[in-house]
Amino acid sequence: MTSDQATTVRELLAFYLEAGVDCALGDEPIDRLSTPDLARSDRPVATAAGIVPVAAVRQPPRQTATAAPRAGVAPPPDIAIESAREAARTAPSLEALRTLLESFDGCALKFTASRLVFADGNPQARLMFVGEAPGRDEDIAGLPFVGRSGQLLNRMIAAIGLKRSDVYIANVIPWRPPGNRTPTPQETQICLPFIRRQIELVNPDVLVTLGNPSTQTLLQTREGIKRIRGKWFDYDVGTRTIRAMATFHPAYLLRSPFDKRMAWLDLRAIARALEDGSTGR
Repeated sequence: MTSDQATTVRELLAFYLEAGVDCALGDEPIDRLSTPDLARSDRPVATAAGIVPVAAVRQPPRQTATAAPRAGVAPPPDIAIESAREAARTAPSLEALRTLLESFDGCALKFTASRLVFADGNPQARLMFVGEAPGRDEDIAGLPFVGRSGQLLNRMIAAIGLKRSDVYIANVIPWRPPGNRTPTPQETQICLPFIRRQIELVNPDVLVTLGNPSTQTLLQTREGIKRIRGKWFDYDVGTRTIRAMATFHPAYLLRSPFDKRMAWLDLRAIARALEDGSTGR
C-alpha cells in the first residue's frame, strides 16, 4: 500500500467514526462500488451468430413459485406494533418475555445490533430504572448501563444504600440503534409493549425513568426533563398503581455535572419513598 492509499484509508475510517460507524456487522467486507453482474436486456452478448442483445439469447424458463421473504427484513410498522402487543401480552414471566424478544423480528434494530440487551439486576426488586436504548458498550456486553453512564448509575444507586444487584435495570429499546442514533418513533412504539410488560412482571414499588425519551414514552408527557424531574407520577400496571419519578439520565449528568445536585434530590426522595412503606405491594 502506497502512502497516498494509506492516507485515503485513514481519512475514510475517520469519516466512518464521525458518522457513527464504529463496529462491523459482518465477517467479510462487501465491495458495494463494484460493477454488478446483471443480465440486462440491453446488454450485448457475443454468440456464434455475432453480437446480439441478451433478450435475444434463449433463457431458461422463469420460476413461478413465490420467493420466500428475505431474512432480516422487518414488517411494516403497523403490523409490527400489533404483533408486539400480542406477543408481550402472552408472556407469563420475564424469562418467557426475553425468549419472545429474541425471536421477535418486528423491529429492524434487531438486524443491526450485535445482541439483545434485555435487563440486569434483581427481578424481584422494589426499585426499577428504565433508560432509552443501549449504547456500544451495552451492545457488546448484552447488559444495560455498563459503560461510563452505567458506572455513574452504579454510584447513584450506592448513594441511597443499595447495590446494582438490589435493583432492576432495563431500557425502552432493547437493541442498540446504529451509531447510537435516536430511535425513531416507530421503533419506540414497536418496542413499547415489551417494556410495559417487563414493568408489569417486575412489579416494582418505585419506577424511575432516566432522561427525556423514557420519561415521555412511559409517563405519557411532553414536558422536558428539567420541568418534570423530581415529581411523582402514578404508573398503572393493571393490578395496582406504581409510584414513578423521572430524573436525569447518567449520560446527561456526565456532560452536565452541575445538575448532579438535582439528581441527588431525586434520589433522596426515591429512598424516602422506599423507606416509608407507602409503596408496599
